[in-house]
Amino acid sequence: MSQDGSGVEPETVELETSVGYALKEVASALRAAMDDVLRPLGLSVTQYSCLELLAQRPGLSNSELARGTFITRQAMNVLLQGLERDGFVSRPDAAPVGRVLPARLTPRGRRKLEKASAAVRSVEDRMLSGLSDVEQASLLRALQQMSRSLR
Repeated sequence: MSQDGSGVEPETVELETSVGYALKEVASALRAAMDDVLRPLGLSVTQYSCLELLAQRPGLSNSELARGTFITRQAMNVLLQGLERDGFVSRPDAAPVGRVLPARLTPRGRRKLEKASAAVRSVEDRMLSGLSDVEQASLLRALQQMSRSLR
């Protein structure tokens, strides 16, 4: 008999064969490893992600950065204020258009990002070290497809 009294046993998911559980386990281990290499540089994973986004797409707004780093706009505003205070990011005092204050990396931010990117790359290399180039490419395609399927 089921716990809910319906007489139907709920379907259970075996953790050893659950893709979702394996993804969460990898994500957790990746986050911890990234924290370990970024902490000595004085950065969090979210700060690093913000700097990386700005390097690839200068001038992103607070909202765009928040979406790209998976945090709220309010949290991104606090994060950007800290990065500005530390001299890694600059934003104009007044919005050139509307209310958007586009953020840009400073030279100091680029230097910090260069060190952080090398540290993060070493983590990713370690994570993928047991996979061939073909397996890595296949894994990337599969993960991208999973993401698209859930959207």
